[in-house]
Amino acid sequence: MRTNTITLLFLTLAMIGYSQTETDSHRSSSRAEPKGGNDKKSVLSMKEFDPHFAHTVFFWLKNPDSQEDRTAFETSLKKFLNKSAYAKTTFIGKPPKASRNVVDGSFTYSLILTFESAEAQQSYQDEPPHQVFIEESENLWEKVVVYDSQGIQ
Repeated sequence: MRTNTITLLFLTLAMIGYSQTETDSHRSSSRAEPKGGNDKKSVLSMKEFDPHFAHTVFFWLKNPDSQEDRTAFETSLKKFLNKSAYAKTTFIGKPPKASRNVVDGSFTYSLILTFESAEAQQSYQDEPPHQVFIEESENLWEKVVVYDSQGIQ
């Protein structure tokens, strides 16, 4: 169990460096040009990671094979994140195919958010868009695990 927790925490910290482009495209962000200027890769929406406070959530849906449940969950989650006044950086993920036995891919979705402070994260917990998301989606999940981390100086 300790190994799984450490592995999840390590994976979470590794994923934090990426921003979730679909959600970020609806929020104010700076644009990063692909290297080389004329590179034909798509331009990614990037935000600076705030190292003060990270909030990582893993969701296990009751019916992970149901496309209807996945669509309802994703729609509610994106709507909530687009309205959140406190989340600075957002990332919504799904487990990739595990390439090593230390990778725990048992969850259905992961959510990684950053905040300016623990107080801002608490305000996010109480804000109406977060409460609406919980009301709309809690019947879809069977398990939620949260890891909160404060940055070190």
